[in-house]
Amino acid sequence: MAKSPLLRRASAPNAQGRVHHITPKSARWTYVGFEVFYLKKGEKLAKSSGNNEICAVLLSGKAIASVLHKGKNHSFGEIGERKSEFEGSPWSLYAPSHANWTLEATTDVEIAVCAAPATGKLPPRVISPGECGQETRGKGSNTRYVRNILPDTDVAESLLVVEVITPGGNWSSYPPHKHDQDNLPHESLLEETYYHRFNPSQGYGVQRVYTEDRSLDETILIQDRDVVLVPKGYHPVGAAHGYDLFYLNVMAGPKKVWKFHNDPDHEWLMAK
Repeated sequence: MAKSPLLRRASAPNAQGRVHHITPKSARWTYVGFEVFYLKKGEKLAKSSGNNEICAVLLSGKAIASVLHKGKNHSFGEIGERKSEFEGSPWSLYAPSHANWTLEATTDVEIAVCAAPATGKLPPRVISPGECGQETRGKGSNTRYVRNILPDTDVAESLLVVEVITPGGNWSSYPPHKHDQDNLPHESLLEETYYHRFNPSQGYGVQRVYTEDRSLDETILIQDRDVVLVPKGYHPVGAAHGYDLFYLNVMAGPKKVWKFHNDPDHEWLMAK
């Protein structure tokens, strides 16, 4: 069976330690960029944000963070504390557009770099675990645990960034919902990436991405370190029994608002 065009598997690390490199051009959309880097202790990731704002999420490990913006150097010291994505909320570095930012690994570290267009009007900052709002959604086999890094109510120009833990055997992003119409206040248009990790790592799950007319209808086997692109449509996720699923969502669109529309066929589940 041919691989879905929405699935991106991790590559071997390049000279920078990069294993994922998704741009608006490669995704064939407009707003969201996403990268993942693995650095060894002592290695440094130094990048320019260009025309994008950046949220660099320390998925695991620790690093010294700094940002040069408008001629001023912002030194934040060492950030990060968890050993894996499954151990609580992360530390993240926010860098505005037209800035140079650096993360120097003080342990082995896994970094997700989330990007979306911005003007650079906001200052650099660090987002601590205590600033990540936490909530439980759903019940029964639809229960999942959410960590809001950059929700639509937080300070950023375009980016929305959130982590979710879905226990093995449970469903997430469920009942199926979509956000692909610029039709506020009813629905917002947001492109989205899912970066998946499993515990234990040999686990797997499934993600379906489909539109009402089924012009897009992909059912994707997801494995550890996969990225799934969601350009439009409904996009539920299921984790196989015995394997907890972590995913990092990055969303952006013409307006920084998360307003979704449930699949009418399955909305009745909200009342259970």
